[in-house]
Amino acid sequence: MNTSYLIQILLPKAKGNGEPVSQQWFEEFLEELSGKFGGATSFVRAPGQGLWRSGEETQRDTIAVIEVMAAKLAPEFWRSLRERLERELSQEEIVIRAQEIIVL
Repeated sequence: MNTSYLIQILLPKAKGNGEPVSQQWFEEFLEELSGKFGGATSFVRAPGQGLWRSGEETQRDTIAVIEVMAAKLAPEFWRSLRERLERELSQEEIVIRAQEIIVL
Protein backbone atom coordinates (compact mmCIF):
# COMPACT_ATOMS: atom_id res chain seq x y z
CA MET A 1 0.00 0.00 0.00
CA ASN A 2 1.38 3.41 -1.01
CA THR A 3 1.01 6.23 1.49
CA SER A 4 1.39 9.86 0.54
CA TYR A 5 0.26 13.22 1.87
CA LEU A 6 -2.09 15.90 0.65
CA ILE A 7 -0.81 19.28 1.75
CA GLN A 8 -3.27 22.15 1.66
CA ILE A 9 -2.13 25.77 1.83
CA LEU A 10 -4.88 28.23 2.78
CA LEU A 11 -3.99 31.62 1.35
CA PRO A 12 -5.72 34.97 1.67
CA LYS A 13 -6.91 36.67 -1.50
CA ALA A 14 -5.85 40.01 0.06
CA LYS A 15 -2.71 41.00 1.96
CA GLY A 16 -2.82 42.22 5.55
CA ASN A 17 -3.12 45.83 4.34
CA GLY A 18 -6.17 44.98 2.18
CA GLU A 19 -4.28 45.02 -1.14
CA PRO A 20 -5.46 42.15 -3.39
CA VAL A 21 -2.94 39.35 -4.03
CA SER A 22 -2.38 39.35 -7.80
CA GLN A 23 -3.33 36.48 -10.07
CA GLN A 24 0.29 36.54 -11.26
CA TRP A 25 1.51 35.92 -7.69
CA PHE A 26 -0.76 32.85 -7.42
CA GLU A 27 0.39 31.57 -10.83
CA GLU A 28 4.07 31.97 -9.93
CA PHE A 29 3.54 30.25 -6.57
CA LEU A 30 1.75 27.36 -8.29
CA GLU A 31 4.64 27.05 -10.77
CA GLU A 32 7.13 27.01 -7.89
CA LEU A 33 5.27 24.17 -6.15
CA SER A 34 4.75 22.28 -9.41
CA GLY A 35 8.47 22.44 -10.09
CA LYS A 36 9.31 21.08 -6.65
CA PHE A 37 6.59 18.41 -6.33
CA GLY A 38 5.75 17.56 -9.95
CA GLY A 39 2.30 19.13 -9.74
CA ALA A 40 -0.02 21.34 -7.73
CA THR A 41 -3.69 22.30 -7.89
CA SER A 42 -5.14 25.71 -7.13
CA PHE A 43 -8.63 26.70 -6.13
CA VAL A 44 -8.14 30.43 -6.66
CA ARG A 45 -11.07 31.29 -8.92
CA ALA A 46 -13.65 29.69 -6.62
CA PRO A 47 -12.44 31.18 -3.33
CA GLY A 48 -13.67 30.06 0.05
CA GLN A 49 -15.15 32.38 2.65
CA GLY A 50 -13.70 32.34 6.13
CA LEU A 51 -15.33 33.79 9.25
CA TRP A 52 -13.81 33.88 12.72
CA ARG A 53 -14.38 35.69 16.00
CA SER A 54 -11.86 38.21 17.29
CA GLY A 55 -13.13 39.48 20.62
CA GLU A 56 -16.60 40.85 19.93
CA GLU A 57 -15.97 41.27 16.19
CA THR A 58 -16.52 38.77 13.41
CA GLN A 59 -13.67 38.86 10.90
CA ARG A 60 -14.20 37.86 7.27
CA ASP A 61 -11.65 36.54 4.80
CA THR A 62 -11.67 35.26 1.23
CA ILE A 63 -9.21 32.42 0.75
CA ALA A 64 -7.69 30.38 -2.02
CA VAL A 65 -6.50 26.81 -1.50
CA ILE A 66 -3.42 25.30 -3.11
CA GLU A 67 -2.99 21.51 -2.88
CA VAL A 68 0.13 19.44 -3.35
CA MET A 69 0.63 15.68 -3.08
CA ALA A 70 3.95 14.60 -1.59
CA ALA A 71 5.49 11.23 -0.78
CA LYS A 72 7.03 12.59 2.44
CA LEU A 73 5.93 15.30 4.85
CA ALA A 74 9.15 17.34 5.30
CA PRO A 75 7.77 19.53 8.14
CA GLU A 76 10.83 21.82 8.13
CA PHE A 77 10.21 22.73 4.47
CA TRP A 78 6.54 23.54 5.12
CA ARG A 79 7.34 25.54 8.27
CA SER A 80 9.87 27.62 6.35
CA LEU A 81 7.42 28.13 3.49
CA ARG A 82 4.67 29.16 5.92
CA GLU A 83 6.95 31.77 7.51
CA ARG A 84 7.90 33.12 4.06
CA LEU A 85 4.25 33.36 3.00
CA GLU A 86 3.31 35.14 6.23
CA ARG A 87 5.97 37.76 5.48
CA GLU A 88 5.13 38.11 1.76
CA LEU A 89 1.39 38.40 2.35
CA SER A 90 1.57 40.40 5.61
CA GLN A 91 -0.37 37.79 7.60
CA GLU A 92 -0.22 36.85 11.26
CA GLU A 93 -0.81 33.20 10.40
CA ILE A 94 -1.01 31.12 7.23
CA VAL A 95 -2.44 27.62 7.64
CA ILE A 96 -0.67 24.73 5.94
CA ARG A 97 -2.17 21.38 6.82
CA ALA A 98 -1.51 17.80 5.77
CA GLN A 99 -3.63 14.69 5.50
CA GLU A 100 -2.37 11.19 4.99
CA ILE A 101 -3.62 9.63 1.77
CA ILE A 102 -3.88 5.94 1.18
CA VAL A 103 -4.04 5.30 -2.56
CA LEU A 104 -6.64 2.60 -3.21
